[in-house]
Amino acid sequence: MDLIKPPRVEERPAVDYVGIRVVTPFRGMLRVRDTLMNDLVAWLDGRGVDDAGPLFFRLHVIDMDGPMDIEVGAVTAKPLAGDGDRVRRGSLPAGRYATLTYRNHSLRANKTLLQWVRDNRVRLDRRDTAEGDAFGCRYEAYLTDPRTEPRKTKWETELSMRLAD
Repeated sequence: MDLIKPPRVEERPAVDYVGIRVVTPFRGMLRVRDTLMNDLVAWLDGRGVDDAGPLFFRLHVIDMDGPMDIEVGAVTAKPLAGDGDRVRRGSLPAGRYATLTYRNHSLRANKTLLQWVRDNRVRLDRRDTAEGDAFGCRYEAYLTDPRTEPRKTKWETELSMRLAD
């Protein structure tokens, strides 16, 4: 993993987006993410939305032994309505976020940020549910546009987890 910006806490405003949310098994989840990204980009292109971005991968509920509640989204300059079916409008909530920026090795980046959270005694906005670990907001924003750089190992990615109030 290339650590581009070290772990830190940032205050962020709410951010509008459109996204596609699904529940999928952990195994194969990244293949599903890639398909959803392609579908969302096609949806945006089909509506002439050329100022959306960055694309992101949000983890609503994590259960590595069961279903994962995930979403692929694109930040929008203004609220978009979605299509009322598959693509929906959403918002990344305002608040304080533990974050770092990396290239390559998402698993290592997640472990690094989670260890930093423990070491610095900050609490994540998360709760245990029957479905798994539910997060107020946990996502990876792709600062490198996947539409222009197909090699995932080259993507500059910002990993962010909202902190509890």
